[in-house]
Amino acid sequence: MPPLRLAHRGDWRRAPENTLAAFRAALDVPGCDGLELDVRLAADGTPVVVHDDTLARVQGRPERVDALPAAVLGEAGVPTLAEVFAAIPQRAFVDVELKVDAGPAVIEVLAAARGAQLRGVALSSFDPATLDGIRRRAPAWPCWLIAADLGPETIRTAAELGCVAVAAGWRSIDRGSVARAASHGLDVAAWTVRRRPTFERLARLGVLAVCVEGAALDGDGHGREEER
Repeated sequence: MPPLRLAHRGDWRRAPENTLAAFRAALDVPGCDGLELDVRLAADGTPVVVHDDTLARVQGRPERVDALPAAVLGEAGVPTLAEVFAAIPQRAFVDVELKVDAGPAVIEVLAAARGAQLRGVALSSFDPATLDGIRRRAPAWPCWLIAADLGPETIRTAAELGCVAVAAGWRSIDRGSVARAASHGLDVAAWTVRRRPTFERLARLGVLAVCVEGAALDGDGHGREEER
């Protein structure tokens, strides 16, 4: 079975990253299975979809995300997590990357959107404590530990947390590292790929999902590869 092809923050070539327009554009691409998106908390505790801790890079404003309520962030183009799930089809798989420990607020939104069994969603984070919080609140929900590599410490941490997968930088993924992860009951996801040949190499290794952008989202095989 081929890996899930997940659009990194949507298709930001056609609209600003992590916006409803970028997500809709990505899901219009043939062969795109779903999305990767980032979650932080607004000042009022609402989960919102934005990568950076400030609005400077994408929205051109100096404020911190956690200093503004969701309504004001919405006026700046930052959607709530609930708005995103309401706007995308149920078929779309979503990797929800938690930039902060959003706790019960994220669980409430996701349960309302995809049910108590969390159909077609994984929760991911670089922060083990954040994933531990999710695992304590929703033990059956699939969690992915994000890491730069698939080294022994990464795999051990993911297994101890009860994760189902490790999302690793694509350069660290080879047959040996995939086998080491599998020996601990872990699938492997890859980030972030810009060329179709790399996607195909990872597919042959049996990875679960690949976070893609640019040419790899279109599958035309061109473009420069860089880690996010």
